Amino acid sequence: MVFCANPSFKSVNNVSFKIYEGETLGLVGESGCGKSTLGNAILQLDKATAGKILYRGKDLTKLSDKEIRELRKEIQIIFQDPYSSLNPRLTVGQAIMEPMKVHKLYKTEAERREKAIEILHRTGLGEAHFNRYPHEFSGGQRQRIGIARTIALQPKLIVCDESVSALDISVQAQVLNLLNELKENFGFTYIFISHDLAVVKYMSDQVLVMNKGKIEEMNEADALYAHPEKDYTKKLIAAIPSA
Repeated sequence: MVFCANPSFKSVNNVSFKIYEGETLGLVGESGCGKSTLGNAILQLDKATAGKILYRGKDLTKLSDKEIRELRKEIQIIFQDPYSSLNPRLTVGQAIMEPMKVHKLYKTEAERREKAIEILHRTGLGEAHFNRYPHEFSGGQRQRIGIARTIALQPKLIVCDESVSALDISVQAQVLNLLNELKENFGFTYIFISHDLAVVKYMSDQVLVMNKGKIEEMNEADALYAHPEKDYTKKLIAAIPSA
């Protein structure tokens, strides 16, 4: 896959990998290496200028606008900034039910409300939070709301784009554990994007290291961490703060 925002510069170039259902692929590298661009291309938020993006045998780059809208139910994203990703004018309950309405999930408003409350409980919140607004919550709680909104559509693939980098360390751990618990319970497949190799190792089955828009190295998480082959990967590991 190739993505060129500028014809003289390829922000993602000749990237090829596979991800299997139910696993987590960690995508790690410095800021500006092309991680988020790659995630956006998979979501069809950015358009690849060459190559293919295959999802269950379908080339996403060839889909019509209608087909892309339908695909939104299966491929979702958890954003880095939980506050800006939520509409401040909508209550938490409305924010979670809104995608259900768009994709015509459940027959009645009562059913959607019941499902939204169930999802809030699943993400460590509860019915008491249903009618509150985003500004009434902490950063960690807002990220849980963002996750609740994402899983409301029961997606197959979730792109987590720096989804804990804006949180304090203790809150990060809570959200990471929540994501792993949801993956185990619902069978989600994650593409987990981060500049933090320690976080990526904790979350991932396999890790893809990106540098300047290209794949630098790819391996199972434990193997890559224990025996990195490339100098760039070794530098990322060396930069991890010691306990």
